[in-house]
Parts: sequence; C-alpha cells; structure tokens
Amino acid sequence: QVQLVESGGGLVQAGGSLRLSCTASGPIRDYHMGWFRQALGKEREFVASISWSGGSPSYSDSVKGRFIISRGDMVYLQMNSLKPEDTAKYFCAAVPSSRNSYYTHYDHSSLWDYWGQGTQVTVSS
Repeated sequence: QVQLVESGGGLVQAGGSLRLSCTASGPIRDYHMGWFRQALGKEREFVASISWSGGSPSYSDSVKGRFIISRGDMVYLQMNSLKPEDTAKYFCAAVPSSRNSYYTHYDHSSLWDYWGQGTQVTVSS
C-alpha cells in the first residue's frame, strides 16, 4: 500500500504557472501514476497519467499542450498557461504496474487504487 501527498497548489493569475508534486510513502517505481482534478460541484476528471517506466504520458484534451507530467522519485505536474477553468482540487493517484487495464482505462477514476488528499489550485482572471 502507498500513501500519497500532494503539494504545490495555490493562487495564481491566469496565464501563470504552477508545479504540483506528489510524494509517496514508499518507492513508486512499481506504480503507474496519475493526476485528476475536481472542481466545486463537479465530478472528478482525468488530467494526466504516466506509466511506471515513464513512458506513454497521457493528457486530457483540456490540458494537452499546457500541462506536463513527469516522474522521478516523485511525480510532478507542470501547469503552464493556466486558465480560470483549471481551478480545482488536484489529486495524485497510483495503481500497481501489474494492472494492464491502465493502458486502456487510465482516464477512469475507478482504475486507480490509491489517492492523495488533494491540493487546491485557484486561477484568477
């Protein structure tokens, strides 16, 4: 089992950047990792994911070209050209690399086994 903790959220003006980090209680090398977000009153939605090997990064259409997911000992989400509609609580997620369904269902929140508590990102116009 792995515990996840997100950091790096905050208040930023539209057009600005933030970098979110996700730390784990143990090594994450055997986990696929992802980021989801949930705006007030809305369902949790997929943002980005990266496989255990660091390959096959995937992004939602709404953030493609603006956000970059990366991993090392931690997982990062570099968010550029932020828009007010990016305002949400951002969650880090993990699923064991043995879960082959990751490659077809990475954007389904039900796939992911472990979640952090989230970090708030607010983008002002």
